[in-house]
Amino acid sequence: MTAEASTPSGAVPTRRGHRRVRLRQLGRAAVFGSDRHRLPDAIEHLAKAHRSHHPGADLGDLHRAYRLAEAAHRGQTRKSGEPYITHPLAVTLILAELGAETTTLTASLLHDTVEDTDVTLDQVRADFGDEVGHLVDGVTKLQKVEYGAAAESETFRKMLVATGSDVRVMSIKLADRLHNMRTLGVMRPEKQARIARVTRDVLIPLAERLGVHTVKTELEDLVFAVLHPEEHRAAHALVRAHRERPDPLADAASLVRAVLREAGIAAEVQIRPRHLFSVHRARLKRGELGAWDYGRLLILVAENADCYAVLGELHTCLNPVVSEFKDFVAAPKFNLYQSLHTAFSTPDGDVAEVLVRTHAMHRVAENGVIALGDPHRSAEGEPGAEEAERAADPTRPGWLSRLLKWQEQATDPDTFWTELRDELARDREITVFAGSPEDGPLQLPVGATCVDAAYARHGAAAHSCMGARVNGRLATLRTVLRDGDTVQLLLAGDGGSGPSPEWLEHATTPAARVAIRSWLTAGGAQPQDERGEEARRPAPEPERPAAPAGGLAG
Repeated sequence: MTAEASTPSGAVPTRRGHRRVRLRQLGRAAVFGSDRHRLPDAIEHLAKAHRSHHPGADLGDLHRAYRLAEAAHRGQTRKSGEPYITHPLAVTLILAELGAETTTLTASLLHDTVEDTDVTLDQVRADFGDEVGHLVDGVTKLQKVEYGAAAESETFRKMLVATGSDVRVMSIKLADRLHNMRTLGVMRPEKQARIARVTRDVLIPLAERLGVHTVKTELEDLVFAVLHPEEHRAAHALVRAHRERPDPLADAASLVRAVLREAGIAAEVQIRPRHLFSVHRARLKRGELGAWDYGRLLILVAENADCYAVLGELHTCLNPVVSEFKDFVAAPKFNLYQSLHTAFSTPDGDVAEVLVRTHAMHRVAENGVIALGDPHRSAEGEPGAEEAERAADPTRPGWLSRLLKWQEQATDPDTFWTELRDELARDREITVFAGSPEDGPLQLPVGATCVDAAYARHGAAAHSCMGARVNGRLATLRTVLRDGDTVQLLLAGDGGSGPSPEWLEHATTPAARVAIRSWLTAGGAQPQDERGEEARRPAPEPERPAAPAGGLAG
């Protein structure tokens, strides 16, 4: 059971202005409910949050899922002593506030039933359909009785594979972890630290990869409080002291509004404060923080063209800091994030950072793939031709496809867990062009070499790679690639000698490392040329800090 939770006393305001529901109140409503012909009291708030994003949603499945989950979990409690049903309710409310659609919310209410109660997966599928069944199965842990020490890493592998066919699996896991982190207080300090480290090393990078910024930033603050309590208190004191003084960004926002009004550009200008961990990170990078360093201006407009119109006015009428300009509208980040970044300086030398994006971009920047809805349906809401649509679907990001590819070769659980931690430790990508235009560009992590590009483009056929041309010039396989490079990979064909152990020193991606190790372990036998389907698989990519041996909790 996912029972690592404590109960906050009273409703706690969140950073986003929502009020967290009292678990005691929720527990009473969950247990005593209301009459069977209307929506249970325990999910009235959930229904409101859901309909604020999806006004016409049919709540019938939510009603039925709640009743099944409440009956199945009846008699179970969390570490705090609260009825266990409060946990799936709270997880589902998080997803509802982020705009998740009904199928995700239904699965979220049921996400612990198969793992912790007598409800079977077949029963879930029969009552709620295959989609809900797939989501519930994806987040259900494997049992230690069957898998022993490998249970946790294999559970996560299973979850990633399920996410590969439906990214909503990971959305539920992220919301599950966020609620457990919010209510971690009753656990022993050593267990709190272990869970927080895994959250930092695995779940936070995945939230970033999926663009769920709202969840990522709150998880960062919660982990920060557990692992670095002194620094957390110091950052909190800085923010509290800053709030007691006039914020100079308020005057900057007024100035920007006046500039845009004069230009006839309809825009919403907000002050976006830094969260606690961001304040701490900024302080480490910049030293003592000035009054302008506690937030940024956020400008929201209607259309993409308006973003550039705003940029033109800011750079014309104010004093731009050109080195701070970045265009993530024309070239979105790998996690779907889009914004224009810029900054302007005041006559006194203070600098105001600015983000410019459309309202649609903002929704995706905050809620990532959750804001994109059901990956099985087209924009018109009709079921799509699945495989064709999924290949181009932004809810199936390229990095996930590449991760799924290399994990097939990493059959050993320890190798998978180690490579996954290394993969997630990276948080930036480059785009390189290798092969013909129809092959499309490759997304590779910063620091990737020609070896990585070879295995990303050609799979096992890259064993016969002899060298490369980078931007038309001959280059060694250890050459580090830069964003925008054009790479021509030179393969020897069947007569190639295969990779040498030194290639491992130049390989930075799991796909390359796993493939090279497999070839060397097999005694250097030349693998079959898999140029059709396998030789053209996309590449792996980004990474983050290493997760502890304890694996995943909760």
